[in-house]
Amino acid sequence: MNKRKICAVVTARPSYSRIKTALKAIQEHPKLELQLVVAGSALLGRYGNAVKVIEKDGFTINEKVFMVLEGENPTAMAKTTGLGVMELSNVFYNLKPDAVITIADRFETIATSIAAAYQNIPLVHIQGGEVTGNIDEKVRHANTKLADLHLVASEDARDRVIKLGEDPTYVINTGCPSIDIAKEVLDTNDYNFNPIEKYGGVGANLDISNGYLVVMQHPETNRYESAREDVLCTLKAIHELNIPTFWFWPNVDAGSDGTSNGIRYYRENFNPENIRFFKNMEPNDFLHLLKNSDCLVGNSSVGIRECSFIGVPTVNIGTRQNRRKRGKNVVDVDYDTNEIKKAIQERISQKGLLSEHIYGEGNSGKQIAEALANTALIAHKTIMY
Repeated sequence: MNKRKICAVVTARPSYSRIKTALKAIQEHPKLELQLVVAGSALLGRYGNAVKVIEKDGFTINEKVFMVLEGENPTAMAKTTGLGVMELSNVFYNLKPDAVITIADRFETIATSIAAAYQNIPLVHIQGGEVTGNIDEKVRHANTKLADLHLVASEDARDRVIKLGEDPTYVINTGCPSIDIAKEVLDTNDYNFNPIEKYGGVGANLDISNGYLVVMQHPETNRYESAREDVLCTLKAIHELNIPTFWFWPNVDAGSDGTSNGIRYYRENFNPENIRFFKNMEPNDFLHLLKNSDCLVGNSSVGIRECSFIGVPTVNIGTRQNRRKRGKNVVDVDYDTNEIKKAIQERISQKGLLSEHIYGEGNSGKQIAEALANTALIAHKTIMY
């Protein structure tokens, strides 16, 4: 029996943690053959060089696609996506996969969907059906309409994909693979590492013996021109609280140059002695860092997903995660320094009391592999393979 060739395309740092356990399960499944394509900002050092983590985890990369256009504005996003369609079309033509996986909702993931759908290759969308702010909302639903098999992360998401007109037979709630890693972290009690020794970073040496914060703030593409001002509000709040903080660099989006510029400006002019800045960490290390933190601050979906499962208090700033299904661990605030400070102080006292299982129970990777192995693959909702 020929194995089904499943081609997964990882285009950015957060996409890898969203799919890692599924990649492993596909790789180990007797009916499946993994084809792995790494593209976009996942290949770039300034955004954390996720490709090195992927290779360290033992995955063979079939193709690398360099497609990120400099500019970090809406025009650069559109052109990056166009380059992605051109390059990925050739990759799929050469690899000849039986199905292609596009992950979640980042702007460039639509390139994967177009390149596969236009070549009549069955398209599998991971984590469709959710709602947020930003360009991600449009991209996610566009991916859904181009996709043939929908592996969603929650019942709420499944209901929404069906309401979009998709066949319920091909909409399967597998949960989110990143929750698998979160479960591993929760089940591990003796894991310790020194983030500064292992990853370096820049900024202050931190004494975290009495607790610490983690910040992950990205620009909002619908207000990208305010990215610098937005991040300065958060920087000022964190600095004034004077709590040791691990701060992570933004993703490549419209406005990320403004966010990066704001971070550099503040670091050089105010030299905050309670903040250390990092580009990236391995998924397990990052979640261990979160697990032991007092609070996550910013606007990353990790606060909605993994932190809900682990029970990490989260201060979500702005509208990037607008209307996404969230747990009681999350409190929402605007870009206001005093609001952010107050919310952090209130959330810290709730550490460890706020765990909810909204996005799965920690076995999503294997469920995804089983769905890929045993569901009839279709293209354009009609052609049976």
